[in-house]
Amino acid sequence: MSEFVRVNPQPKFRLSPYLFMQFMEPLGTTDGSVEAGWDFGCDGWREDLIEATRELAPSLIRWPGGILSSYYRWKEGVGPRKRRVPMHNLLWGGIETNQVGTHEFIDFCRQVGAEPLIAINFEADGKPAWSHPARGGVRGAGPNEAAEWVSYCNHPDNIRRAGNGAPDPFNVRLWQIGNETSYNKDGFDCEKAARRTLAFARVMREADPKIRLIGWGDSGWAERMLEVAGHELQYLAFHHHFNSGLEDSPLQWNDFRTDPAETWRHLMNAYHSTEARLQEMRQAVAGSIIALALTESHFGLRGRNRCDVLATWAAGVAYARILNVHARNGDILKIATLADFCGTRWMTNAIIIPTPQGGYKAYLMPVGSVMALYRRHSGEAALEVVETPPGLDITASRREDVVYLHVVNTSQTQSVPVELQVAGCRLVAGCVYEIAADPMSEVDQGSPDVFKPVMRSMSVPTQWVFPAASVTAIELHIAEEDHDLGS
Repeated sequence: MSEFVRVNPQPKFRLSPYLFMQFMEPLGTTDGSVEAGWDFGCDGWREDLIEATRELAPSLIRWPGGILSSYYRWKEGVGPRKRRVPMHNLLWGGIETNQVGTHEFIDFCRQVGAEPLIAINFEADGKPAWSHPARGGVRGAGPNEAAEWVSYCNHPDNIRRAGNGAPDPFNVRLWQIGNETSYNKDGFDCEKAARRTLAFARVMREADPKIRLIGWGDSGWAERMLEVAGHELQYLAFHHHFNSGLEDSPLQWNDFRTDPAETWRHLMNAYHSTEARLQEMRQAVAGSIIALALTESHFGLRGRNRCDVLATWAAGVAYARILNVHARNGDILKIATLADFCGTRWMTNAIIIPTPQGGYKAYLMPVGSVMALYRRHSGEAALEVVETPPGLDITASRREDVVYLHVVNTSQTQSVPVELQVAGCRLVAGCVYEIAADPMSEVDQGSPDVFKPVMRSMSVPTQWVFPAASVTAIELHIAEEDHDLGS
């Protein structure tokens, strides 16, 4: 017997397209990310990475970090490549060639249809070891260098940019000041960070008054950051690295293989951590008009360099639940991610880049598959799901006369038949995009398409059966009738 899914078609709040951000950071010897995506033979981005990223369809890409932004000097990465200055990647190890710089990043964003978000060097986040490293040199940068970067990217008549082959401005609208600043115990304290954020914001905005700025507001810093610099900021950033929240987690290394049912239970509980984190940040910015930016978020597991649970479909279902949490908080959460974008090794990436180049192509991890599914089948305004059957996690949105459902079947073994209703509306037609697989099945370079969604037509647009352990996007074409919600 079917149960009901009932949706109120009246918009609650506007959903930001930036809920599908990706985060690109050169990770040195830890994971060949940006460098692995660059084809040094032809001085261009690898075509398979471009193709995979277009499939992922990120709305926004953040670069150059992450932590690397704390000691990144942008002028070293522009101009003729043979003159670019290599840099020591202080945290992640190795030497970055700077063959990928501002122009190459903007080119990548344009090729894949994403907006750029640049994280500036915030005086090395106040950390002396990054500002003045042991091997010499100065890696910290102040407000003027940040403002020069804004001008380089956005001023129509910037001579330096034009001289480097880009006469037209890049028009980078989003800029982040500070990255994990509150996590650096030997860096800025809250008061210093807030006052330096204000100084940076004022000078950067002089270079371009139209830019939108993100300040750092985690670890209890939000209130003071808003008091001091809030009038110059549009967003406050925080990060969230999570586990299941339950004791004796099997989500470490490859312990998950020993008990699939327990692994499933832990993965399905992970969304609670994000719910609690967002509630904490809501309270931190209560009473302000500031929006939240979750500029880094993913499972934080021991052995993430080789923790294959994140290659399983069970992890994909868990990530889908968290994407639904993001959508439910879309009234205040306007920028968010769930992955580290691309690389050769880390299981927290949305895209894996096989190396050496040739033979195998870049492919989406499960987190990338669900982000791509939701990104391609989402509305502009959030709707209320009035009734949901047990076992299903559902969010809804709308664009004109199309209602979109994002449905996660949280049961490892049971399918759920439903009858779909949109209050006061007749369902004219429907289309389903579904990913359903054995929860313990894994994606790898030999089977890169195992979690591609399958499109199915709805012969009866009011009825559907959601398979066990599935993630589904449904598009319902509606015709409004003169009925109230209770009819």
